Amino acid sequence: MKFTLSWLKDHLETDATLDQICERLTAIGLEVEDVDDKAAYQPFTIAKVISAEQHPNADKLRVLMVDKGDGKPVQIVCGAPNARAGLIGALAEPGTYVPGIDVTLSVGNIRGVESHGMMCSEKELDMSDSHDGIIDLPEDAPVGTPFASYAGLDDPVIEINLTPNRPDCTSIFGIARDLAASGLGTLKQPKAPEFKAEGETTQNVKIILDDESLCPGFAWRLVRGVKNGPSPKWMQKRLLAIGLRPISALVDVTNYMTFDQGRPMHVFDADKVKGELVVRRAQEGEEILALDARTYKLNPANVVIADDNGPESIGGIMGGEHSGCDENTTNVLIESALWDPINIAKTGRNQGIITDARYRFERGVDPEYMVPGLERTTELVLDMCGGTAAEARVTGYKGHDKKIVDFPFSEVKRLTGLTVSNDESRAILSGLGFEVSGTGEKVKVAVPSWRPDIDGKADLVEEVMRIFGVDKITPEPMAPTGSVNGKILTTIQIRTRSAKRALAARGMMEAVTWSFISADQAKLFGGGSRALKLVNPIAADMSDMRPS
Repeated sequence: MKFTLSWLKDHLETDATLDQICERLTAIGLEVEDVDDKAAYQPFTIAKVISAEQHPNADKLRVLMVDKGDGKPVQIVCGAPNARAGLIGALAEPGTYVPGIDVTLSVGNIRGVESHGMMCSEKELDMSDSHDGIIDLPEDAPVGTPFASYAGLDDPVIEINLTPNRPDCTSIFGIARDLAASGLGTLKQPKAPEFKAEGETTQNVKIILDDESLCPGFAWRLVRGVKNGPSPKWMQKRLLAIGLRPISALVDVTNYMTFDQGRPMHVFDADKVKGELVVRRAQEGEEILALDARTYKLNPANVVIADDNGPESIGGIMGGEHSGCDENTTNVLIESALWDPINIAKTGRNQGIITDARYRFERGVDPEYMVPGLERTTELVLDMCGGTAAEARVTGYKGHDKKIVDFPFSEVKRLTGLTVSNDESRAILSGLGFEVSGTGEKVKVAVPSWRPDIDGKADLVEEVMRIFGVDKITPEPMAPTGSVNGKILTTIQIRTRSAKRALAARGMMEAVTWSFISADQAKLFGGGSRALKLVNPIAADMSDMRPS
């Protein structure tokens, strides 16, 4: 799970430094795996082209004199079509590593003319895929200052290693909530979306399933008259920073919601949908051309969203190419649905599809955020693409019954050894979104809808422990058992070890053979057939089962 520091601070009011935030994340169980402080962008400088002359030995090259703000112009050979006198862009001097081309610059000699660095394009700085010309900044761009600060490329990226039991922290808002509960700032509560719904959503959706738990709820809305262009630069920068390629405003909004709120969304081109949408099991042999340009063969274990043309989406995992949005899209259906985690995991594994949506649905998304997520997504679509939103519709959802756990405060001391007052335990649980009711030594705790991993009182103890501080547990020696040379091994363990020693004493040797080997090794021993290849090998050199 990746996010930028500024993105986190959209949800967390804090003066904590990057190091303090990272330290606290690890302390509360959200282990920081990597931090990119963007130091690689520091050498790039805003510079102005003073002159641009034709290269004496190349028609498509120009020799630039570039002012980097210190009064000592440098000579650079450039082949960009927009290179000209007066242009202000990003300069990389010799010794600078350029991430987009994976090259460390040195003084070059290009067709007989020395070049002391380069003027960079957006692609060369990993800002976008644009490579049509070098970066062209406004006239008021401050020459001589760091380009990273000006362009917002100095925003650190934090990557945490999430355990499977924390679906609430697959969102940046959820991570901010945990940090706020630990005392590192204040959680910013999101504002309710403000837009006016006009007219009805005429598109009908039916859920036809033999097991209603496969799709416990489906919310959708029609938005008419949208214009699907590029998403705003601020959104593109954030998506690029966490490794996602911006595609278009409608697609980028769904990706943004997936990471910002942990709420995977899908947007259909309403004009490409034929008839009503039906949530059903796929029929044996049905196929779908998905958004990754691959065709998947479906079976009744897979749940799909289909229209009269057939499957339009693999529910909760990936949409179909046929009903996908493009630059010509004018009317859209925004979908916010709930899916069964086990079925999503099985379908994803069976089809070999790994997506950010699957990652969240198979862990469990917040059911109560299904409709608010639709509202927030609609607001973003209206802000970026215009249009008119119709009234939202919901089917299948019966509400969420909060789990109630009886919690004796004394369990914290018994299970962890920590001395935490009842008031402190109550405050920690409340900060995490739990509702604590009752007084005295034993209370009732209502588990929030975004915490499907909480099942009993031991889970609540863990919540108190990780926020209060695992490092505050005092190490203690194990209590002596009072017995010496007591029997430790079981009967079968004793017999196994005796048999091994007896065989070894007679000159025999034990061989431990691996079940998985490389394809080349398998072929040497008559294997390598398709039937013995693993669908999902853990490593390239363990791709085949041994033939005997």
